[in-house]
Amino acid sequence: MLLASVLSIAVIVLWNRFFNKPAVSPPAPQQQNPSVANANKPQGNLPGPGQIVPPGGVDQAPRQTSAAQPKPRTSASPAIARRTADTQEHTIVVESALYRVEFSNLGAVVKSWKLKKYQDDAKPSRILDLVHPEAAQQVGGWPFSIVLNEPQDEAAVNGGFYVVNPASTQLTSPTEVDFVWGDGRLEVSKHFQFDNSYVVQIETSVKLNGAPITQGIAWRGGFGDNTIFNPAERVQVIYGANGKLETVPYKKLVDPQKLGAGFWTTGNEYAGIEDQYFTAVFLPPTSTPGILSARYWVLQRDTVVDGKSVKEPVAEIAVSSSNLAQLALRAYVGPKDYDELKHMNPPLNALVQFGWMEIIADPLFHLLKWIHKYIPNYGWAIVILTLAINMVLYPLKVKSYRTSQRMQKVGPEIRQIQDRYKKYSMRDPRKAEMNKEVMAVYSREGINPAGGCLPMFLQMPIWFALYRMLGTTIELRHAPWFGWIHDLSAPDPYRILPVIMGVSMYIMQRMTPMPATDPAQQSMMKIMPIMFAGMFIVFPVSSGLVVYILTSNLVGIAQQLHLNRHQPASAQIQRGKKR
Repeated sequence: MLLASVLSIAVIVLWNRFFNKPAVSPPAPQQQNPSVANANKPQGNLPGPGQIVPPGGVDQAPRQTSAAQPKPRTSASPAIARRTADTQEHTIVVESALYRVEFSNLGAVVKSWKLKKYQDDAKPSRILDLVHPEAAQQVGGWPFSIVLNEPQDEAAVNGGFYVVNPASTQLTSPTEVDFVWGDGRLEVSKHFQFDNSYVVQIETSVKLNGAPITQGIAWRGGFGDNTIFNPAERVQVIYGANGKLETVPYKKLVDPQKLGAGFWTTGNEYAGIEDQYFTAVFLPPTSTPGILSARYWVLQRDTVVDGKSVKEPVAEIAVSSSNLAQLALRAYVGPKDYDELKHMNPPLNALVQFGWMEIIADPLFHLLKWIHKYIPNYGWAIVILTLAINMVLYPLKVKSYRTSQRMQKVGPEIRQIQDRYKKYSMRDPRKAEMNKEVMAVYSREGINPAGGCLPMFLQMPIWFALYRMLGTTIELRHAPWFGWIHDLSAPDPYRILPVIMGVSMYIMQRMTPMPATDPAQQSMMKIMPIMFAGMFIVFPVSSGLVVYILTSNLVGIAQQLHLNRHQPASAQIQRGKKR
């Protein structure tokens, strides 16, 4: 059982280290021109300014935090003159209980997007800002900047001083804000509508000499928690196609010069950027699939790590649509909260990537959240969850215990059979006769050799599921337990829990009947707890998973004491234990 445990954890650690989030090559870019755009244009009309989405449109689920329906404008947007521009830079702040967004009228871009309910990993911690100002300044791009096929025009629209309406520099959600700019040739308008959720409504329009042109809106300059280890390498592009989430790690992104002007991938249900716990996703204003186009690329910036100058990748993405007259979007900018994303339209809960263990991780996650309602500490909630799981598996443990007793009882007879055949190699056909004799003994005594490992086999999927759940759910991020454990999603900083876990595993092993009769196997089993604890020290996993295994061991010790007291092993077995 311990060998199975070690192998299971080894798979978990190595998979996370070398194969976590396999790269998906981005689809081949397709050039979008007006004729293609018209061919790809969805049936029906997109909601424009002043229109209300009819029933059955955006986010039918009645939740405040899901994407809100566009509201009719209370007043018409300012008309764009042939030449419309401010003379200096201004800062406009939009604030709610969830976020604090700082705009600059220089380019009408976002300079800061802080999530008030979350802290970064800095010491001391600060309110998390999803915008990386140093990276954005260095690569020359900010969130919600405009993307055009002509670089010179793009530089012009992102470098102008926009006129802002309303003129107030401090706005409280729900609110709307408009930016307009024109140089006599290019005319640009941006409209943002905020409510009390993580969703913002966006409408943009770009005209060249009075005619609308293909445009996109981008998240540039980096994303996510910039204070974690290797932050840029955890950022990747995401998009939805045919109801499936696809991810593009930064290593698969190419330089924007290789994309060429006018190249967009089409048919996306949504597209955006993410790190481990947060995301910025652009969605269409309706549930009509395939109306978004996307372009994504990577830039390089200079930074310093451990006193050395290194190149850091900066992943960026832009989205567009087939509607040249106006680009209307929703943007979810916030935590990857499973339940919140599940109620989006289309659902985005796939962004919380439980992987192939979702069938187990999902119910475990919601059971843990339910326990947390009554015990508002996720560490103790994990303890209670562990107790419940072990109580459910206790009947199987009893069966495993009895199987181990029977196997120890026939151990000398099995050893005699093995001694008669030990002179033959594993490839010798006579080894098959040995196996037949061993199985005959097991059959005579009613022993199922695999019965002793059944509880462990059932525990392994739970370990895998917890490993994925604890490392991906926003609820466990920075969730404290007690003492020095301040983040259950992170490893124990002092590696104390793995050591205690190894000690508890050793005690439980000494109390449990050992089916193995070979001295070499018995010696190997004795050092398994040390190997197990050492693996968690060298390749640390989340503290929450160690809490689960440690609690399981402590419960196992108590259960084994009960079994040893009420169903003691035979004298022969006790002698085997002493040996």
